[in-house]
Amino acid sequence: MIDIKGILDTLPHRYPILLVDRILEIDPGKRIVGLKNVSFNEPYFQGHYPGEPVMPGVLILEAMAQTGAILLMSDNKFKGRIPLFGAIDNARFKKIVSPGDQLISTLEVEWFRGTVGKMKGTATVEGQVAAIMEATFKLMD
Repeated sequence: MIDIKGILDTLPHRYPILLVDRILEIDPGKRIVGLKNVSFNEPYFQGHYPGEPVMPGVLILEAMAQTGAILLMSDNKFKGRIPLFGAIDNARFKKIVSPGDQLISTLEVEWFRGTVGKMKGTATVEGQVAAIMEATFKLMD
């Protein structure tokens, strides 16, 4: 398990865009499971949507991507690099994510060569699929 201190040591992201609170499982180079506690205090809920708060889909994908980035960047040879999306494919949204939910992101590496690779991810809330995606990424210097 990796706590918030370990996440801050690994990722360059900070408030308000840091979207991972804890890593629950990690199989280095292969698979990772991360947790995001979705709070009503998040700034995007002020306008998305008043009276019916919904976590924006793009931020669900970003939470998944950050979880995947931790998997890669926990390898010392990639410390200090900046993870970037290259492409997002086959993204689907299945369930609304609201304040009070715990978003669980599970990512698996499909392939990785040099500093470029592809992952598949699923985000769930209480065991129900909220979103799925495939993402191509690059680690920049």
